[in-house]
Amino acid sequence: MEAWLTAVRIPIGKWIAVFVDLLNEHASGFFDAIADSLSFLIEGTTDLLQAIPAVALVIIITVLAHLLQRRWPLTVFTALSLLLIINLGLWEETVQTLVLVLYATLFCMLIGVPLGIHAAHHPRLNAALRPVLDLMQTIPTFVYLIPTLILFGLGVVPGLISTVVFALAAPVRLTSLGISEVPSHLVEAGDAFGCTRWQRLMKIELPHAMPTILAGLTQCIMLSLSMVVIAALVGADGLGKPVVRALNTVNIEKGFEAGLAIVIVAILLDRLCRQRAS
Repeated sequence: MEAWLTAVRIPIGKWIAVFVDLLNEHASGFFDAIADSLSFLIEGTTDLLQAIPAVALVIIITVLAHLLQRRWPLTVFTALSLLLIINLGLWEETVQTLVLVLYATLFCMLIGVPLGIHAAHHPRLNAALRPVLDLMQTIPTFVYLIPTLILFGLGVVPGLISTVVFALAAPVRLTSLGISEVPSHLVEAGDAFGCTRWQRLMKIELPHAMPTILAGLTQCIMLSLSMVVIAALVGADGLGKPVVRALNTVNIEKGFEAGLAIVIVAILLDRLCRQRAS
């Protein structure tokens, strides 16, 4: 039986390779335009933030943290942790990582939230998306890098695209879950008062689902940060590069310091994006 099953091999990998080669051959201009646009956007934002003195940017982020959460322990932690990153000499890499994560999260939310809302309202779409999202989350992330590297070239763009593909499932799933869990009596009350579909979405469903959507946002941030080191393998700048260098040279000191900076960025983004307790 085993010999019979392996006698004729289904060339799934070859089909995918042919498809990617066709895209690269006939749509290279399109992918080059996307790569150039995203590179310009990310590098421009990075250059803008790096033009601000490091201490001044730390003050801005600390004030923003206090305005968002109104918690003095978090405010003090934000200032001290960012000053520690400056002391470790990893400020430039941290800004690069922050920009990459913020853009990846932005694109994930812009795609994931509307798609999750639509899936919550259309059970057939939700059923069709489920295996696709499972596939996106379970395929090893290195596999994403191969076609994105071929289509978009070396640099930050394949890392960004791979990060978006990997993290997109979280906002889609949690947005769909949050909208689906809106109590039916609230929806019925809105319909009874003559709400349109848009009014019902904006005034009933989204406010009730907001905690779940914010949970999807924080998960998206954490998943994006988990891709930082992997994205460095295809040329993306940021804290992943010193980690990769430390791994290649077995440098425990540099590896731990870069890893600590990644943890600090993860904690800060998670705390800042949480819904403030009333």
